[in-house]
Amino acid sequence: MPYFETSTDGTRLHFVDYGPAGGPVLVFVNSSYFGTEMWEYQMLPLAAEGFRCVGFDRRGHGRSDDVWSGFDLDTLAGDLGALLDHLDLRDVTLVGHSIGAAEAVRYLTLHGTDRVARLVLVAGMTPGPARSADHPEGLDPAVVHAVNASFRKDRAQFFAEGADAFFARHLPGPAVSDAYVAYMVQRCQGASARAATALGELIPDLNLVPELVKIDRPVLVVHGSDDASAPLALTGGRAAELIPGAELRVYPDAGHGLFATHADRLNEDLRAFARA
Repeated sequence: MPYFETSTDGTRLHFVDYGPAGGPVLVFVNSSYFGTEMWEYQMLPLAAEGFRCVGFDRRGHGRSDDVWSGFDLDTLAGDLGALLDHLDLRDVTLVGHSIGAAEAVRYLTLHGTDRVARLVLVAGMTPGPARSADHPEGLDPAVVHAVNASFRKDRAQFFAEGADAFFARHLPGPAVSDAYVAYMVQRCQGASARAATALGELIPDLNLVPELVKIDRPVLVVHGSDDASAPLALTGGRAAELIPGAELRVYPDAGHGLFATHADRLNEDLRAFARA
């Protein structure tokens, strides 16, 4: 299996590299809990069409090393950078989902845009849903801490009970099967307890407002109208307003898991944006 080592502490991370080497490059950054399997409805068809689709399992996730440290945003962004350096990727369209969107933004802040041509924030947590000096209308951080406490008490129940809202299965939009939902709930357990808990602890203090306003690459923001994990008004809508020239596309009746429920529309948007 292909692996690379991070530049900070030598953690060994698993990656996948699909499609022709000379195709337009899409690099996918996962949500919390998931490995690269979350992008199967994007990476497989797009690679078959000639795109080079690259992704990796974050530390403590999937087939990567189970480690104790390195779950601060700077180190996670450095891990992404180590992948881009390892494969010497350039003219990249960087695609981040949920907390992965925050990692992508922090990568641009710390490492610059030499390798990245454009950015896609899919159901991103950016700039941060909780109340802060830059976001007085945000969620009370105590609410986020309470969610984290519930998660620590029983991760399995948290995943199982949250799955329907994650995919907005109560709405009339495109559906995913019961079997797929059960599979994705099981895949969430592929993240170690340490990794999953540590990522949740980033959310109450997440504030990327000063970084978003400085992005100087084309940005596409894709968000579901009914995202329960990262409510549109607190995250994607704000991100699109803050990033100069960003384009916002809201998918009606879509939740946080729009990469599966709205895969065809997302792929269409990724194709067009990556070739622009």
